[in-house]
Amino acid sequence: MRKLFTSIIVVFVLLQSISLVQAASIKSAYENHQSDVQVRGSGIVIRILNDDNKGSRHQKFILKLPSGQTVLIAHNIDLAPRINAISKGDQVQFYGEYEWNKKGGVVHWTHHDPQSRHVDGWLKHNGSTYQ
Repeated sequence: MRKLFTSIIVVFVLLQSISLVQAASIKSAYENHQSDVQVRGSGIVIRILNDDNKGSRHQKFILKLPSGQTVLIAHNIDLAPRINAISKGDQVQFYGEYEWNKKGGVVHWTHHDPQSRHVDGWLKHNGSTYQ
């Protein structure tokens, strides 16, 4: 039982470290005004915004990363399912393309590319993957 408990603690600490490293890469992209950077990370929903319905429709929300930085997630709901049950305080994992802006940046391309010209992205929320 002690080995199991120790193993669980080690895995938890490693996962937290990985999350901080991933957030650090977004932080670096922000500090260096970089865009078109493929990123993976997770954060806590701090604000849910209205959908952007001009052109391709996007579900939008703001995540606070473990580093303290915030990032806007712009999830194309014409190409991927909407996260219907999302709430403030929820954790969301993401894989997508980072674009710099002065407010912390935007992560988009969190969906599959039906034309296979871009790396497929995704969002994970409450055990479900949205892509």
